Amino acid sequence: MTPLTTCDPPVKGVNAWKVFLIFLRLGLTSFGGPVAHLGYFREEFVNRRHWLSDNSYTDLVALCQFLPGPASSQVGLALGLSRAGYGGALAAWMGFTLPSAVMLVLFALGISTWGEAIPSGILQGLKIAAVAVVAQAVWGMARNLCTGALRVTMMAIVSCVVLVWPGVWSQVSVMIAAGLAGLFLFKAPEGLAHEPLDITVSRRAGALFLTLCIALLIGLPLLVQVWPSQALSMFDVFYRAGSLVFGGGHVILPLLQAEVVPNGWVANDTFLAGYGAAQAVPGPLFTFAAFLGASMTAAPTGWLGGLLCLIAIFVPSFLIVLGALPFWEQLRTNLRMRSALIGVNAAVVGLLLAALYDPVWTSAIHRPTDFGLALIALVALMFWHLPPWLTVLGCGLGGWLLSIAL
Repeated sequence: MTPLTTCDPPVKGVNAWKVFLIFLRLGLTSFGGPVAHLGYFREEFVNRRHWLSDNSYTDLVALCQFLPGPASSQVGLALGLSRAGYGGALAAWMGFTLPSAVMLVLFALGISTWGEAIPSGILQGLKIAAVAVVAQAVWGMARNLCTGALRVTMMAIVSCVVLVWPGVWSQVSVMIAAGLAGLFLFKAPEGLAHEPLDITVSRRAGALFLTLCIALLIGLPLLVQVWPSQALSMFDVFYRAGSLVFGGGHVILPLLQAEVVPNGWVANDTFLAGYGAAQAVPGPLFTFAAFLGASMTAAPTGWLGGLLCLIAIFVPSFLIVLGALPFWEQLRTNLRMRSALIGVNAAVVGLLLAALYDPVWTSAIHRPTDFGLALIALVALMFWHLPPWLTVLGCGLGGWLLSIAL
């Protein structure tokens, strides 16, 4: 297959519009979070449409889980790229992302316009739902990524460090330290069988994408210092969050909370209510950025703010996936890189555990009834296997009923 460049024509007879429509349907119906999204994609593109083999799909998922950013959205980008070039990648992202982004912006506008008319119990219920959802994510990730006493210890140390020294840079620092520790403490398994991906980008183009990603990561904070503006600061914060998140959408919570709440951009209650609402909509959890952008206390806000933050948080996904594809075969066989990733994964669970306590738990659980509702929601998610959107709606209703009864 000829490497894709910016001038490559659409491939395999599928145009970008058809890719958009396929992913739009998935964006409207894909409830359940990243793992569920990957299941929907496998059914649609491996079993139904035969776009790629099961082994190739598994290898693509492995790549996107290896990289920072939202794994399911990155898999979608790569699938769109393979069928219709760069236009297909953009079409896949738009189709999968826009439904939940529009819903969350409308929810943000509703809170800002009719916030006082919304019963406080409903918003409290949404915050309690966030407790159950994050607790489930911590438990599931810990079972997969923190096996053994050494990884559990690293997870606990990271959690304590970021609680004592909160902030974005402390979180980034512990992930870097965990990666370095992983080089010496863990040994990655050898001889993993794989099938080469049927998606290629030229090495020159890949190097250009990765260089641009790093340049923006370093240059945006400097631009904010030289030309201070609210819009540029927002783009910097959300771009940095999208660049540095390993482990899925839930891990974005502590990074964004540390940036948008302490400086007064978004109230903490609004932040948690929006995070709870994000569980009730289909599509990627990163569209929570659209809610935050629409909820800003200073311009740009509303639709413009939502669009700005949505683009900023997803730009790194484009650059990292397109940049990593031509180098993936070499990276995935590098044992030292995989050993470092074991440490990074343990640190990710520690970050999420810290976020479960502060701000999620401390802002939502104030009374025994709050704890009881959170416990019921957690049981519903983990043992009754109810979909997250239904659990969130149930928590909103439960919070409203409790506010009436008490």
